[in-house]
Amino acid sequence: MSRTLAEWLTYIERQHPKSIDMGLERVRDVATRLGLGRPAAHVVTVGGTNGKGSTVAFIETIAREAGLRVGAYTSPHLLAYNERVRIDGEDVGDAALVEAFEAIEASRAGVTLTYFEYGTLAALWLFERAALDIAVLEVGLGGRLDATNIVDADVAVITTVDIDHQEYLGPDREAIGFEKAGIARAWKPLVLGDDDPPSSVLRRAYAIGASAVRIGCDFFFDAAGDGWRWREVGCEFELPLPQLQAPAQLRNAAVALAALRSLDIELPESAIARGVAHAQVRGRLQRFERDGVDVVLDVAHNPQAARQLADWLERSPPVGEVHAVFAALADKDVQAIVEALAPHVAHWHLAGLEGHGPRGTGVDALAERLGATPACNGTRHVDVAAALSGSLAAARPGDRVIVFGSFHTVADALVQLGAG
Repeated sequence: MSRTLAEWLTYIERQHPKSIDMGLERVRDVATRLGLGRPAAHVVTVGGTNGKGSTVAFIETIAREAGLRVGAYTSPHLLAYNERVRIDGEDVGDAALVEAFEAIEASRAGVTLTYFEYGTLAALWLFERAALDIAVLEVGLGGRLDATNIVDADVAVITTVDIDHQEYLGPDREAIGFEKAGIARAWKPLVLGDDDPPSSVLRRAYAIGASAVRIGCDFFFDAAGDGWRWREVGCEFELPLPQLQAPAQLRNAAVALAALRSLDIELPESAIARGVAHAQVRGRLQRFERDGVDVVLDVAHNPQAARQLADWLERSPPVGEVHAVFAALADKDVQAIVEALAPHVAHWHLAGLEGHGPRGTGVDALAERLGATPACNGTRHVDVAAALSGSLAAARPGDRVIVFGSFHTVADALVQLGAG
């Protein structure tokens, strides 16, 4: 009797002793047994510390506005696993995912796969059968040893390189950059969204003959009246502002456009404009209003993302005070995250993430890790739902509540707000 999608997800969570086991041998072996070929006529792989999901959304939406058939694979999901695999702008259904998992199970011949590896193979299997013009693959962790790297990208993208996941990727930007640059391919474009990429990234590009396409060197973006301008030598576009609000989103849109222009495809300027204007991603400065209080959800979960959130708060201050609902996983640099936002926050509400996997911890453990930061004496709540309720009870009309720290934090807040 066939398993439901929920049953499959429970099953695949238990098939490997580690939740993360970086390496390509096992997933490549199963891909060969599955007979996987190219997932699409063109493949763009997007890596980086922050901005990956938004960059994928810009690439996907612009390409679809140009009349192309697009598949997008992203992670993690917020509310439903189906969010991870989109074909022509729609999340794939349960039945399609079940069919893909059944095919993988029939082919893996005892090879153990992690949850992410199962999901990556399922996405590639579904994409290959969908007659896609473009497949956009978001790297899960790092790049060089990430399951998505079994596919040779026509264009590789590295949005940013900053400190995160040091236990897997190394202690500094140079080490992390080396891992992320592993998605580059010989003689293919490598689009870089960092103004100052680590030298390890540039060395990798030079060593394999990848063509580095650098922001601030090979393409540029700047504000222009009520919109913005993208330009490279011999080409310039005047574009509307994205719906995605953070200042960093202009950079993400610029990087996405550079990636698409590195492919051998036709992109009408009107399609570019519509794609930039219409791209959306849940959990990125996603806003709600509750009794005169501005509620903003953002998945910022590392210091660089927290600095970007702080930048937005500085540019868009509320009428009243800022209340922060903060919950983070056990492996995050919570002190650096809090320090980035502390100048903008008047009241802290801490929450636990127990029940969210082995990295989820209780609120008391989170408070202990905060040291002497301004958040250490914040009000403690057992979970995000309680913290959000508490912050809304304390807030007055004109105040703002920001909810951040993890995808789990935002997902729980969406459910509490009735938006799940």
